[in-house]
Amino acid sequence: MVMQEKESSSTVAPLPAENAPAEPEGMSRRKFFATSAVGAAAVGFPMVSFAQTTTLNFQSTWPARDIFHEFAADFVRIANEMSGGRLRINLLPAGAVVGALQMQDAVIAGALDGGHGVCAYWYGKHKAFSLFGTPPPFGWDAHQFLAWQKYGGGQELYNELLHDILKLDLVGFLTGPMPTQPLGWFKEPITSADMLRGMKYRTVGLAADLMREFGAAVTIMGGGDIVPAMDRGLLDGAEFNNPSSDRLLGFPDVSKVWMLRSYHQDAESFEIIFNRSKYNALPAELQAIIKYATEAASSDMYWKAMRRYPEDLEKMRKEQGVRTYITPDSILEAQLQSWDVVIARESEANPFFKKVIDSQRAYCEKTVAYHLEGNTPKEPAYEHFFGRKPTADSTML
Repeated sequence: MVMQEKESSSTVAPLPAENAPAEPEGMSRRKFFATSAVGAAAVGFPMVSFAQTTTLNFQSTWPARDIFHEFAADFVRIANEMSGGRLRINLLPAGAVVGALQMQDAVIAGALDGGHGVCAYWYGKHKAFSLFGTPPPFGWDAHQFLAWQKYGGGQELYNELLHDILKLDLVGFLTGPMPTQPLGWFKEPITSADMLRGMKYRTVGLAADLMREFGAAVTIMGGGDIVPAMDRGLLDGAEFNNPSSDRLLGFPDVSKVWMLRSYHQDAESFEIIFNRSKYNALPAELQAIIKYATEAASSDMYWKAMRRYPEDLEKMRKEQGVRTYITPDSILEAQLQSWDVVIARESEANPFFKKVIDSQRAYCEKTVAYHLEGNTPKEPAYEHFFGRKPTADSTML
């Protein structure tokens, strides 16, 4: 809910005496400008200033202990500081008002003013939602995906989905480029695609459709529920996102096998949403602060992740006995083929889905080609300077 708190103060200078002698016109003008430079209050007319604070209740879809909730807190801090006290966003963790997968509905209903999550959580309302969170692996990374959103027509398509197709009372911004996500946590290393058949597996968005092409029995659930489900045997395998989140959520307590690399969520970003009616009611400068705070937080999130993720990966390996494996190329190739099936099926079923896919394809055909042609390969340079492959204690399958 939006609450506005007003504080007012006035400073009134004493009026001149009725019989005071009049000053020459030129002198009065000079005196006016001189006193204006010092302070308008001394001119002789009242100055009234109003300070107004707008409070927004904002919930993440992440447990309080997850680094993702910390990223949400960073956005809130940036926006609040930029506003100079005019904006106060109050951050709550998942479950404080509603569960993670109910956050969007709560924002639409006005029970929350805004929230921090991922578009893939809402793909049950429209499959195209996932294209704005975890798009197909067209060779791009998450930075290039966000560049499409900003400058390649993605934001316009996103707004079309929210406002024209689904008629949702929302305004949203994509933020925070995520590195490629691992295939996940398992009881034993996954050496072939056949091992995924019949497996009880957790993921979200179009990745759920993708894994069903492998014959997996997919369950969609919020991040805080995954480890308890694995502990009770309700899941045989699961993915969440990154070393810091997975370590903090307790995955090493229920599994010691982590498969790195996957095309199921090769690029992803966060989504920050607000109730559209309440957002539109904000002063233009507060709307701008929220918009540009999402962009500042986007860079800050990635910079922080690049320090924390490697540290937590090392801790899981050295302190918690986690064994990391590289997903075999045969599985990666099978994922690409499954993406072909999912993309074709959903594009045929829904014209808007196809519209977004066509936009992403056209963007990637040029942008990814530019990067592949111009960027030097990184592994040879790493091996040259450090004398080893970048998988320090991993087992290559």
